[in-house]
Amino acid sequence: MTQGRVNPQGKLEDQGIAGLGQVWYNLTEAALVNAAVARKEGQLGLGGAFLVSTGAHTGRSPKDKHIVRTASVEDQIWWGNNAAQSPEAFDRLYADMLTHLQGREVFVQDLYAGADPAHRLDVRVVTELAWHALFIRHLLRRPERSEIDSFLPDWTVINCPSFTADPARHGCRSGTVITFNFDRKLILIAGTAYAGENKKAVFTLLNYLLPEKGIMPMHCSANHAPGNPVDTAIFFGLSGTGKTTLSADPSRILIGDDEHGWSDRGTFNFEGGCYAKVINLSAEAEPEIYGTTHRFGTVVENTVFDPETLEIDFADDSLTANTRCAYPLDYISNASPSGLGGHPKNIIMLTCDAFGVLPPIARLTPAQAMYHFLSGFTSKVAGTEQGVTEPQPTFSTCFGAPFMPRRPEVYGKLLQAKIAKHGASCWLVNTGWTGGAYGTGRRMPIKATRALLTAALDGSLAGGSFRRDPNFGFEVPVSVSGVDGALLDPRGTWADPVAYDAQAKKLVGMFADNFGQYADHIDADVRAAAIG
Repeated sequence: MTQGRVNPQGKLEDQGIAGLGQVWYNLTEAALVNAAVARKEGQLGLGGAFLVSTGAHTGRSPKDKHIVRTASVEDQIWWGNNAAQSPEAFDRLYADMLTHLQGREVFVQDLYAGADPAHRLDVRVVTELAWHALFIRHLLRRPERSEIDSFLPDWTVINCPSFTADPARHGCRSGTVITFNFDRKLILIAGTAYAGENKKAVFTLLNYLLPEKGIMPMHCSANHAPGNPVDTAIFFGLSGTGKTTLSADPSRILIGDDEHGWSDRGTFNFEGGCYAKVINLSAEAEPEIYGTTHRFGTVVENTVFDPETLEIDFADDSLTANTRCAYPLDYISNASPSGLGGHPKNIIMLTCDAFGVLPPIARLTPAQAMYHFLSGFTSKVAGTEQGVTEPQPTFSTCFGAPFMPRRPEVYGKLLQAKIAKHGASCWLVNTGWTGGAYGTGRRMPIKATRALLTAALDGSLAGGSFRRDPNFGFEVPVSVSGVDGALLDPRGTWADPVAYDAQAKKLVGMFADNFGQYADHIDADVRAAAIG
């Protein structure tokens, strides 16, 4: 194995991290795949994809995320959503993790987040596993070769899955811990091999840093019309709502599939790759994503495959329903090489409604958009988090509460100001259930969702006829070319309309109860926006 591109001006020793075994700096994809195979971390699949199991943790552990409570962040953090850790406990954890790593082989990747050079954040990721280094090399952005020798990180992430935290000693909840120290510019991850913690840690970091610069960090995918970055669309939504699938429209240019910023210059991707759910993936429905699972270096997590043929059974969820693959953005044929777009012309808020109440698409006023953004109604999809085995209705503010260090109103007011300044059209899209709640109804047909989105993005939907929804007050199209009209009236899809009314009343009440927490922070028109 070659040593890769060593950074002689900024080694780990210069950061006070010494006594490790072999340190591999900035290995390329081929070297990392070779190392991961040699270390028996997984195995090569068809086309050179790397097949791996993440062990006991097959999803994120949001309850194990902590922020070190210091004077510099005390008044900025949303402590109701983020567990505090004392500086002393963090120091003990850091020292114990470094002791644990003494003499061990580690892999270092010097990368950055943020496609806009004006807002780039240089991040060093130190991993115990070669395939974690491969994963984060895909998901963050790679500096030019000429930049590597002088690379100095703004922040450092240290990920040590084999280390088990001690709650009593380290001030955490369990043996798994993800913790942020804003004074020391360090992120520590231990006790989990789930690779998604690496990228979500960086996203959480940007969610804290960027609002101070007037930049809106967004848990969204984004695309734009071919040759026309001004026609940009963003898709808010939690995992499993369709962000990756719906933004990877072959007729548009993919900016990114998960995390973006909205600055005074426009939209920019934080990442350099995609992390797509692959449960029930098919070549017919999603050919681009399917193709990546047979390409060299793609990381395929927690899928079941034939040990002889290496064919993956994408329908098998016996390990987890949160099966995923990670690959560089340029594996998608219509991906933007720059990761940049214009100011969003259309804002799509994706929700997976397990109640079967919401229509497949609705047009929102700016006040309604703020209401639904702060509400963040969706359903946790099986496997996305530990212990979630079937969809559960939930409110995840800003469509990403687990990644929000600041209070939701900070992000809501930023988005509100940008919508007002740039005049974006806002839509609520339900990719969940129709014809009844989960267990009775059926999942919204993806072909219908795509047809509705196409009409919204090309402007034809806005020119049609709409009705006012009696439950939420937003506007619902009466008819859309290529879409079964029955889907547009969710009440009519239920066998028992009275049962639908009862379910709708229940959901409206849930919205109102949840939104009470923002009553003292939000304008009256937003508070009342969604109630019909």
